[in-house]
Amino acid sequence: MTSSVPAFKLRPPAQPPHLLPRPRLLRRLDVATEPVVVVSAPAGAGKTVLLTEWSQSPAARGRCAWLSLDAHDNAPDRLWAGILGALRHARPDLPAHLDDGEWRGDGWLEEILPNLVTGLGAAGPLTLILDGLESITDADAMRTLADFLTRLPHGFRIVLTTRHIPGSPLPTLRARGLITELDQRDLAFTPEEARAVLTGLLGSAPTQETSAALYEATEGWAAGLCLMGRTLARSANEADTERYLARGRQAVTEYLATEVLHQLTTEQRRFLLCTSVLDELSVGPCQALAGDRAGVLLRELARTVQLLVPLAAEPSTYRHHRALLSLLSDVLEAEASHIVDSLHRSAAQWYARQGHTTAAVRHWMLGGDESAAVATVLEGWEKALSAGRGEQVSQWLDLLPSRTVAGDARLCVVAAMAALSAGAPETARRWLDVARLRQTGRQTVGEGSTVSDAAAVAQAVACCLLGEVLTADRLGESAVGGTLPLTAWRALAGTARGAALLWTRRYEEAEALLGEATRDAYAAGHGLALVRALGLRTVCALLAGRHESARIMSDEALDEVATLGLDRHFVSVPANIGRAGLLLEEGLVNEAERVLADAEAVLAGSPRTESEPHMRALWHFTRSQLESARGDTDAARKSREAAQRAAARCESPGILTDLLGRSGEETVVLPAAPRPQDLSLGERRVLRALCGTLTLREIASELYVSHNTVKTQVRAIFRKLDAHDRGEAVARARQCGVL
Repeated sequence: MTSSVPAFKLRPPAQPPHLLPRPRLLRRLDVATEPVVVVSAPAGAGKTVLLTEWSQSPAARGRCAWLSLDAHDNAPDRLWAGILGALRHARPDLPAHLDDGEWRGDGWLEEILPNLVTGLGAAGPLTLILDGLESITDADAMRTLADFLTRLPHGFRIVLTTRHIPGSPLPTLRARGLITELDQRDLAFTPEEARAVLTGLLGSAPTQETSAALYEATEGWAAGLCLMGRTLARSANEADTERYLARGRQAVTEYLATEVLHQLTTEQRRFLLCTSVLDELSVGPCQALAGDRAGVLLRELARTVQLLVPLAAEPSTYRHHRALLSLLSDVLEAEASHIVDSLHRSAAQWYARQGHTTAAVRHWMLGGDESAAVATVLEGWEKALSAGRGEQVSQWLDLLPSRTVAGDARLCVVAAMAALSAGAPETARRWLDVARLRQTGRQTVGEGSTVSDAAAVAQAVACCLLGEVLTADRLGESAVGGTLPLTAWRALAGTARGAALLWTRRYEEAEALLGEATRDAYAAGHGLALVRALGLRTVCALLAGRHESARIMSDEALDEVATLGLDRHFVSVPANIGRAGLLLEEGLVNEAERVLADAEAVLAGSPRTESEPHMRALWHFTRSQLESARGDTDAARKSREAAQRAAARCESPGILTDLLGRSGEETVVLPAAPRPQDLSLGERRVLRALCGTLTLREIASELYVSHNTVKTQVRAIFRKLDAHDRGEAVARARQCGVL
């Protein structure tokens, strides 16, 4: 294996000017005790510079051998000739027999490797640095190196640098705890280090704005930062900064083109160009744009290029490094600008099929298909809104041109509903005013509703959130009066009208409407309407003195809040206030305070203080009752005053006037409680169903409530009627005139 090795390969290259010492990384290398160290990062990350500095440090001086690898070493005999040459250059006293004879593959494991390990073990501590391992692709060469790495003699260390994420035997070494690794995240400059580098290059500290811009463009990538810094250093004055920054970006692009893009196969290059329109790289969208082998290419390039940055939240998902993305975008525009629109449209189709509406709308717009973007928003907004994701719907609308939204009555209604979901009724009203001006014919929006009917429902909800009285002139159309088809719109309308009846003390009518709204919301799968209707029914039952019914509704409402993840949405507030009132009735003050705190956090988190004055007043009143229960009269007075201020913003305070007009009470409910044998509206509905042959589970399905709710109501019916089975309960109810 004897051969001469060029002297320049046996020593580290000269250090660049304005070198920034990297003590945090040098310490990592100094304290590493594992026999194998791998420094893996993309081109220009500073691997060689770091190890050059470390090899000349006091911790390593006198016991480091260096070999710069290149394509010439890509064979077993030449690789080991180079390694032994580097070792002998650092340790001339190594045993002479180590590099005797010719390379023989069949004698590697039996003779050559054992002799090498024995000879190095007797030579004392030594570190070998192999710089540029990505040049070694020959299978036999890599196999022999893997054999060596798993059999290193005691006191011998090997440090590898590579642009690729290496394979075997690293997983084995990791499992044995025999390896230390530094990757691109470790080598990236921190903002403070980047500023120090730029200061050295420019001769003075850059402005905070310039430093931040360069760091964002390069993400701390050493080569990019230095190229842009050196270019900027030639700027004569501040007025030239933008021009020289542009030159710096061009220099970075040329570097990446030479060091990365030109090293790829035609297939790999095409893959990167086609997928450069994507924000995130995962197998599905990449296949939609680059073909069936996209998954293989993605994994391959993530390992070899290392300028595809892994996203921690999504395994096997990446994004382009910003510097690489800039290069790819330029090349795609120069070489194939005619396919850019079609790439965006293919991406939009894939995202739309997967239900990723935000990405779909964005790509439709970038692909120049505005009508498809509008159709995607109109198709997906109702499901998102019903699940409490109104902010997503607003994001979709923001991706459309403002003239498009304002010019389409359907989109105006969607914008109004998104505003209502965010607790911004005044904003919703402005959109509804625009919608009325844009109506043409019988356009439909959402499921089964015309624009005019949908706008009437939205107007009703806005009135409800603003604490206004629902009047015919405010609502315009009669759609809210009950003629809507069985859709989410009817659930929303029933909830708004039920709330209006609740605040004016018409509890029976409110309960009936809110019960229908609950049923409609269940049927339509509208989570927001369901939680709000159940919460309002809780408050309704509590204010009417039907505590058991209130408890049932409260349990069901809070179960839905937890299931749907709506605990931070304002629709959860009625259920929490109702639960707090029940807890106060039971004397559980601390638990009531916790529930009220949850409601307060939601109300405080909304910047729309004009929304929900009734609920805000009721929250303050309940808080005053809690403080009274604790004997804190001053805090109770302040809460009552806050409740009065909130109630003053309601056009029809109704029940709030009665509550706030009473003083010294320790309960939230009105004094007129029903007799024990009286049944709530929900219990009467179940009682009527008990007259037939339906099972309790079938009754629950018919009434759109849970099985547990029906069982609880049946137990309450039996207790109130002093009955022991359903037949006896029905008979007693008829005797009492309940049926």
